[in-house]
Amino acid sequence: MLFHRQKNHLPTPEEALKGRPEPAFTLTDRHTVLGTPLMGPYPEGLETADFGLGCFWGAERKFWQAPGVWTTLVGYQGGHTPNPSYYEVCSGMTGHTEAVRVLYDPAVTSYGALLKIFWESHDPTQGFRQGNDTGTQYRSAIYTHTAAQAAEAESSRAAYQSALAASGHAAPITTEILPAGPRPFYPAEPEHQQYLDKNPAGYCGIGGTGVSCPVGVTEAPDA
Repeated sequence: MLFHRQKNHLPTPEEALKGRPEPAFTLTDRHTVLGTPLMGPYPEGLETADFGLGCFWGAERKFWQAPGVWTTLVGYQGGHTPNPSYYEVCSGMTGHTEAVRVLYDPAVTSYGALLKIFWESHDPTQGFRQGNDTGTQYRSAIYTHTAAQAAEAESSRAAYQSALAASGHAAPITTEILPAGPRPFYPAEPEHQQYLDKNPAGYCGIGGTGVSCPVGVTEAPDA
């Protein structure tokens, strides 16, 4: 019963694991596919986007393959436990979801284009689940860094809900859209970064609804 509750219940700050003041590991310097620094320094002019769309192994690959993306890294976000471990997050007692941080060049791509990838790469109606993966750490989430991102994310959710309904998907979208500021992004352990590049035959639980999202289709700004 306790395990079931943890998998389907977001803990309060008082219930959550205490975590630690510093990470228990050091990340490798560079992205294994893009060759760019994972933790910076980043070039001026890049913007940050944070998404949760199920198991972060497959989710990260969706974004590193996208034009205009400078680097990606996976981590934990939206919960209470500072610097959690993978196993702590999987226990359901941190409140975090598995997330992908995307550093992108707005002169090459747009936040809308990234939102299109986000919506089309998973089923955002499944609550604390994504496919066969069950637990609060697999919930759908967008953590925004600016008011403009928040407005565009909210608008895209409404547009995609309409597209799903028109295609016969009656379930409501459960994606949480919240500001990233009060919800720090904690990088995951080195073995989880670019996992499917290091393990080409590894597990990928990412799968969409098959419904196209009517956002992010405008041309990117001129360089």
